[in-house]
Amino acid sequence: MRSEPRWVSTLWRSLPLVVLAMISACATVPHTGRNQFNMVSDAQLNELALKVFDEIGSKEPASTDKRLGEIVKRVVDRVSKAAESLDGPAFKWDIRVIDKDIPNAFCLPGGKIVVYSGIVPYAKNEAGLAAVVAHEVAHAVARHGGERLSQKLALRGAITAGGEVLKGKDGKLDPKVQMALGALGMGATIGVVLPYSRLHELEADRIGQIYLAKAGYDPATAIDLWDRMSKIKKPPIPVWLSTHPADEERVEKLRESLPETQKYYDAATAKYGRGVPL
Repeated sequence: MRSEPRWVSTLWRSLPLVVLAMISACATVPHTGRNQFNMVSDAQLNELALKVFDEIGSKEPASTDKRLGEIVKRVVDRVSKAAESLDGPAFKWDIRVIDKDIPNAFCLPGGKIVVYSGIVPYAKNEAGLAAVVAHEVAHAVARHGGERLSQKLALRGAITAGGEVLKGKDGKLDPKVQMALGALGMGATIGVVLPYSRLHELEADRIGQIYLAKAGYDPATAIDLWDRMSKIKKPPIPVWLSTHPADEERVEKLRESLPETQKYYDAATAKYGRGVPL
C-alpha cells in the first residue's frame, strides 16, 4: 500500500483550526432551526452594508414614481414589522427605489432595502412586491450574508494556512501541492459555498413566505411570483454549479410550506389579500 504523501496529511492537519472557528461561531437560523457558521459580527456587516447602500444612492438613478415609492414604503413597513414581531431584528430600516429595468431587489444586512423598478412586471401587485421584499428581508434576518462571508474567509484561511505550511525550503510550493490546493478551493466552492447559497435561497423563500403572511398578504402570492420569475431567461447552467435552486424546486417547496404559512395569514390582525395592482 502506498503511504499518504506528506503534503496531504499536513494539509488536513491545518483544517482543525477552521473547524474550531466554526464550532465557536455557531448560530441558529429562525424558523428552520439550522445551525449556521457565522464569525462576522453584525456591526462589521452593517458597516459594509451602509457603504454599499450609500454608494448605490450616489450612483443609481432614484425612481420619481411617487405611487410606486408609496407602495414600496407601505410594503416594507408591514413586512419589517412582521419580521420584528417574530424574530426581533434590531435593524434601522431604510429604502431606495431605483429607476432601472432590472427585475431585482435586495436587503442588505442591517435592513437597507433596494428595489429596482424592473421588478414591477413580475410582482404584478402589492402582495407580489411584498413577497419579493419578504424574501430579501428573510436573507438579512437569517444573517445569510455573514454566513457566506464567513464560509469564504474560513476556506481561504484553510487553503492559505496549508500553502504556508507546505512551502519548500526555497519558499515555493511543489506543483503537486499547488494542484491539490487549487482542487480544494474548487471542491469547496462546489461542495460547500454553492450548495449553501442554494440552501439560503430556499430558506429565504420559506421564511419570507411566513413574513408575507404575518404582514397580512396572501402567502399563495409567493408561489405565483416565483412561477413568473421562472420565466426570466437564464444561462443554461447545471443546478450543481448554480447559486440558485431550480425554479421548479422553489415553487414546489413554497407549495409544501403553504399550509404552515396560511396559519400566519389566518391569524393576521389585518388582511390585505393581494393588495393593489402595480
